[in-house]
Amino acid sequence: MRVLIATDAWRPQVNGVVRSLEQMIQAAPGLGITAQALTPEGFHQVGLPSYPDIRLALATRRALAARIADFAPDHIHIATEGPIGWLTRAVCLAQKRPFTTSYHTRFPQYIAARWPIPESWSYRLLRRFHGPAAAVMVSTATVEEELRQHGFEKLVRWGRGVDLSLFHPRPQSLLDLPRPIFLYVGRVAVEKNVEAFLSLKLPGSKVVVGDGPARPDLERTFPEARFLGLKEGEELAGIYASSDVFVFPSLTDTFGIVLLEAAASGLPVAAFPVQGPRDVFAGSGAAVLDEDLRSAAMQALRVPREACLELAACHSWAASAAQFYGHIRRVAREAGYFPREPEAPATTTLTAFASGRGGEGRGLPHRLPA
Repeated sequence: MRVLIATDAWRPQVNGVVRSLEQMIQAAPGLGITAQALTPEGFHQVGLPSYPDIRLALATRRALAARIADFAPDHIHIATEGPIGWLTRAVCLAQKRPFTTSYHTRFPQYIAARWPIPESWSYRLLRRFHGPAAAVMVSTATVEEELRQHGFEKLVRWGRGVDLSLFHPRPQSLLDLPRPIFLYVGRVAVEKNVEAFLSLKLPGSKVVVGDGPARPDLERTFPEARFLGLKEGEELAGIYASSDVFVFPSLTDTFGIVLLEAAASGLPVAAFPVQGPRDVFAGSGAAVLDEDLRSAAMQALRVPREACLELAACHSWAASAAQFYGHIRRVAREAGYFPREPEAPATTTLTAFASGRGGEGRGLPHRLPA
């Protein structure tokens, strides 16, 4: 079975959406699926207003349809509501092709935090986008209920995971800073509410890992905090394991993969009692959720790290991929598609469909181990 994942979010962006989709593509061969990503790469792009690091594709429906035809997918999943997502949706509707979508980001709240646009307007647009999908994948029960209350239908669950081979406790610390060390990892943008963390009167050190449009202002306002910039891989995992509490100030995240990465590193979490943290940590004892974020951060210092590790052990990317492709197979069966014999490639190719059809320059492959 050949699955095309259309997404506006892709490298060089580093966020939960990109990480989730990369993991789904990497897991595909083990489930008898060949998966590729259709991304803005290869199209002319412009920066998102107020967030130029996020690039939006300037594509036409005809060009996108040609790239879809090149791959000849058996199913299309649309992951984001940007230009790539809208154009892919239009192609699917024109070809009467069933497709699935996923809801990763609470755009109504994000947009309202940046511009004076009522949330009801945004929800109306999102209902229109997701309405024709055969299934709309959401990360948690709370997100599902929220969307149902706003008139969304055909909602199904798709959980997230964490790479336990990368994120785990480590004997040596990478951070030579006064303790306790309170850590934030993620985009440094207004919708992430990072200022609420940096404004807290806490002992020890505050560390921010990540980048974004709010970083220059926050660095000027909070010179005592350590801004380490974007980190990935072993270095990021080492920073998690070197810290004492992970502070998650966001009020709008639908899930927060960083929460699982922190827990897998044995790092207790302090957060507001909102969706995302509530869904991830319900009944686990691995986090302290409180409207008083400072109180939550101080109490989290007493959380046993064993509780964090037990929680993380319950979330794997393999289980996440099984859910994701299970929904896709169901939609394909209901549409009358019967999968061909699965291939077993040695690697998974993430193709960004760079310019051109066929021959040299057809795509820019990025290979990950299967």
